[in-house]
Amino acid sequence: MTGLTQVAINARKGIRYGIFFIIFIIVGKFLLDSGVAIYKKVFPAPPPPPTVKFGKLTKVPFPSGSPSPKINYVLETPEGGLPANIPGQAKVFFMPKISANLLSLDVAKNKAKVLEFTKDPIQVSDTVYRFGSSNFPSVLEINIITGVFSISYDLIADRSPIATKPPIAEVAASKFRSALSTAGVLPDDLTGPVTHNFLKLSDGKLISALSLSESDVIEVNLFRKQYDDLPSMTGNPNKANVWAIVSGSSNKRQQLIAAEYHYFPVDETQFSTYPLKTPTEAYAEFTAGNAFVADIGLTKDGDTLKIRRVYLAYFDPDTITDFFQPIYVFEGDNGFTAYLPAVKSDYYGE
Repeated sequence: MTGLTQVAINARKGIRYGIFFIIFIIVGKFLLDSGVAIYKKVFPAPPPPPTVKFGKLTKVPFPSGSPSPKINYVLETPEGGLPANIPGQAKVFFMPKISANLLSLDVAKNKAKVLEFTKDPIQVSDTVYRFGSSNFPSVLEINIITGVFSISYDLIADRSPIATKPPIAEVAASKFRSALSTAGVLPDDLTGPVTHNFLKLSDGKLISALSLSESDVIEVNLFRKQYDDLPSMTGNPNKANVWAIVSGSSNKRQQLIAAEYHYFPVDETQFSTYPLKTPTEAYAEFTAGNAFVADIGLTKDGDTLKIRRVYLAYFDPDTITDFFQPIYVFEGDNGFTAYLPAVKSDYYGE
């Protein structure tokens, strides 16, 4: 009995020590993994060096405009200063060129027909053709090479499209998207924010209206999606490169009162990383007057302006260019917005 008792005691001890050992291994692994994770968070591994495989970049094609105003800037952001989370590098995406071919005019004619512009085209220039609409004072002009087009409807000659109140913004945007999709020109990345403005006809011009009930038409803006979690900004931050003014008419040929389509594709599979200016470097360039003022808002020369936000974005061009590039955005009071190329200046060509 004594021998059996001793064996049982030893067995229980072995089991107990085995359990302790397993618990020790589990706890030890948890502590080790936690320690490694904390270390990596506090001391992250440096990213690989920028690839810069495109070589020197073409300049960011900001719209041409008036010289930067003389403004005294004061930095007052929620962070209490410049952002600390700006990375040292960012992707630059390739924008493929659109080439002409013998079928370019036929393709344009098909787009015009789908959009209800059925009259024979009139050649405006080497690449631009104008299409009319039967029975309505509406015109479509399209560049048969780039695909850029505009639509205009003469509301002075025919006010019938505004006899019915316009739809709500969501419905107007849906109608515009449907027209683009039917014409085969609704790109996959045109899924960013959708903004709208209420407009009314006054003295032959469309001006802002306070509400849908007071408006004659509604303008909708379709912005490009985010790239690498950064917003896409246009030359006018309040207006997309693809927009339309939509009426409440039930006739499709009278629904698009005006539209602009300036879209150029981005190849997400072809990109390269480039080093970025630090926030301090970018802010110094900005205060020196080297930024593009996209919207001066209510600010005037000589004013003191508080800058409330500084962040990275991508610039969505309305003209043909080679690259989709990151920019710094500076937002201030009174609707002020300015842009600055984010890639270090050394990486731009002449």
